[in-house]
Amino acid sequence: MRPFVFVNVAMSADGKISTAERRQVRISGDDDYSRVDRIKAESDAIMVGIGTVLSDNPSLTVKSPDLRAWRREAGKDEDPIRVVVDSRGRTPPDADILHRGAGKRIIAVSRAASPETLDVLRRYATVIVTGDETVDLSALLEELYRLGVRRLMVEGGGTLIWALMEKGLVDELQTFIGNIIIGGKDAPTPVDGTGSFRDEDFPRLALIEADRLDEGLLIRWRVKRA
Repeated sequence: MRPFVFVNVAMSADGKISTAERRQVRISGDDDYSRVDRIKAESDAIMVGIGTVLSDNPSLTVKSPDLRAWRREAGKDEDPIRVVVDSRGRTPPDADILHRGAGKRIIAVSRAASPETLDVLRRYATVIVTGDETVDLSALLEELYRLGVRRLMVEGGGTLIWALMEKGLVDELQTFIGNIIIGGKDAPTPVDGTGSFRDEDFPRLALIEADRLDEGLLIRWRVKRA
């Protein structure tokens, strides 16, 4: 068993999530920020890859006082469990994700991470070791389910999202498309990684809904099963 997994991303009209030098860009507006805060509060856990931690230093906390209170009244921590997929254990000990906000933290590493690194990370988070060179994502999701995670939100980055897509571990994709053009052949996209090389390997989607939001478009897709 594994949680329901949904990916939430914001991208420019030309399919970029930041500039070529990985500088963050505000793509969506206030309405989408509120939507993201709400779906974050409704999730049991939020997952990102180590690249996102190193480039953006996110806290992944719920911002709205009302939503934080709603979680407390439901008997939950104010913030969902924060999960970092970090095969080599490169998460900085002073990263915001380890210190800002209430709630549990999990760092998922592979057996390639050094014992010394794990000793440091265990001061701030629960460490799950799975996979030889890279984190075994299927095994990680099974462990998260065992820990009570039923709804898992994935916020990036592109390498992690592709790895989940490739293994058939994503159930839904939520994409906000903003009204800007970023450009740049090296600018990251929502799904990077190695990608598919054959048509028959492409993950296929079914449209759930599309709505205007702020000055852009919010699209929800269901990921079809092979």
